Parts: sequence; C-alpha cells; structure tokens
Amino acid sequence: MKKRTLLAAALAVAFGSLGANAQAQDFPSRPITIVVGAAAGGPTDIIARVLAQDLTTSLGQPVIVSNKPGANSLMATQEVARANPDGYTLLLAYNAHVVNPLLMKSARYHALNDFSPVSLAVSLPMAVIAPPNSPFATVQDVVREGRAKPETIAYGSSGNGSAPHLAGALLQTQSHTKLTHVPFKGNAPALAEVMAGRIHFMFYPMVGINKFVADNRVKLIGVTTAQRHPDFPAVPTMAETGFPGFEQTSPWIGMLAPSKTPPAVVARLDAAVKAALARADTRERLVANGALPAYRGSGDFQSFLRQDVDRWTKVIEAAGIQSND
Repeated sequence: MKKRTLLAAALAVAFGSLGANAQAQDFPSRPITIVVGAAAGGPTDIIARVLAQDLTTSLGQPVIVSNKPGANSLMATQEVARANPDGYTLLLAYNAHVVNPLLMKSARYHALNDFSPVSLAVSLPMAVIAPPNSPFATVQDVVREGRAKPETIAYGSSGNGSAPHLAGALLQTQSHTKLTHVPFKGNAPALAEVMAGRIHFMFYPMVGINKFVADNRVKLIGVTTAQRHPDFPAVPTMAETGFPGFEQTSPWIGMLAPSKTPPAVVARLDAAVKAALARADTRERLVANGALPAYRGSGDFQSFLRQDVDRWTKVIEAAGIQSND
C-alpha cells in the first residue's frame, strides 16, 4: 500500500512536470492581458500600450491592456496575485508595488513572494519644480530655507507613499530639514498648486513637463537623472546639488507574473520585453513620453525589487511616514 502511494505521488509529480513543460512550450496560445493599476492616458498606461503593441507582434498573440485604477494600484496588484500562474495575466507594476505593503495593512500581498518578476522595463525620471516666480533657483535654496524655517516649506505629491512623496521624504532625511508634506489625489492637482504658488516645490514625473517649462508655468530647479537631462542641460542633477542616489527614486515600471508561473513562460515573456526595448522605434516612443529604457532581466529585476523594499523601508522609518490604514 505504501509502495503504491509513493508510486502514485511520483507519477503525479512527473505528469505535473510534463504538463507544465508542455504548457510552456505552447505558450502563448491565446491572448495575454496586461493589468495596469492606473487610469487610461497616464504614463504607466501609455508605456503599457507601447509594450503591448510590440509584444503582440513578437509573441504572435494579442496582448491586451486592462486598466484597473484605484488605491495606488492595489486592486490591480491583488487581482494579478490571485490569477492563474500561466503567463496569460500579467501586471505592469510601478513603485507602489513595493511601497503599498509597507504602508497599508490592507495590501494583503507580499511584493516579492507573491509574484514572479519578468522584466524591469523603464524608469520615469522626475524633475524638481517650483512656481515660476519662486525665489528658489536650486534645491540647495530650498534646503537652506527649510533649515532656517523648519516646517514652513511645503512640498506636494500625488499621494501618501507615492514616488514624489518618498523623494521629498528622502530629501528631508538627507538634508536634515523639517519640511511639510502636502498630499494630493494625483500629480495633476499637486502640479496646479505649485503653478499657483501655494506649494513651494514638488518632485514631478518628467512626462509632459517640457510644455509647462516652455510656457513659464513652472521653474525647474533639479532633476533625478544620473546625468543632466538632454532636454534641460542647464538644470543640475540632485547629485550635483549635493544629494546623491536620487536616480533610484525615479518611478520604475516593470512586468510581473503571478508566483509559480513556469520559468520557461517567464523566460519567453522576458525575452519578448528585452527585444521590444531593443528596437529603436520603440525606444524613441518611450523617450518621447518621458521614459528611459532601463531593461533588467528576471533575475536582476528580482534583486532590484529586494533592494527597493529595503531602500523604502529605511526611508519610511527615517521620515516617520505613517500607515495609510
């Protein structure tokens, strides 16, 4: 009886393995859905659609973008975490993926354990912007005023735990100042308050910022890129201003599959993303939308996510950022 039980178990494992391999070899045999936790028309959605178009061609199956905005991408993330791990339901994630579990008890997912990383795709550099008539010409001007008048300098963000919020918190920690965080429901209302002069500064994704600068509606006083941005060569980087490491605060966008997705399926998807980001026309479209190609394969992306969790845990603790629930 014991021998029959062991034989049955061994056969189950063997056939299960054969089934998974066959599934991976046939992948994809039907449409793939990329779930995006942001509204249509935003930076993440635009990048998802650029990638989906390329992946449709290279994978030979339709790749569909499904927008599930809400709760800082929480609903989309939870949906993909519960999905069948077969590679047909994917998440195009961004920084909120690692921050939500750190700030929200209701997140109910583990940023690393519940997902199989596919590829890191792009980063979205941020600009430090101030009102057009602001007396601040550099980030150091902001810091000096913040030190002289603690808690009187207000910085805006797209919400508690967002990339602009955490970048501001990191600046506060590195500069040993006390700034006042003012969260908004999205980048657009925060930007409007900066333009109106009611908020002193904010970190803002560089998507579409050129027009606001050209129209003299905001002033650029810094960028989070490692080198000076080609569109704004006169604007110093955060590192040049005395605050290194801010390129790591730039929002990232990457593709994740549910945990236990077959490695061969993950590898197939990873190769398709890598090929898409290598195409000159795709790169041009991404750059035109303010994104910088930043490909990392599945294993490197896993390490990146682990480092990101550690990074933001330290920033959140140092800045005393409170939970959202």
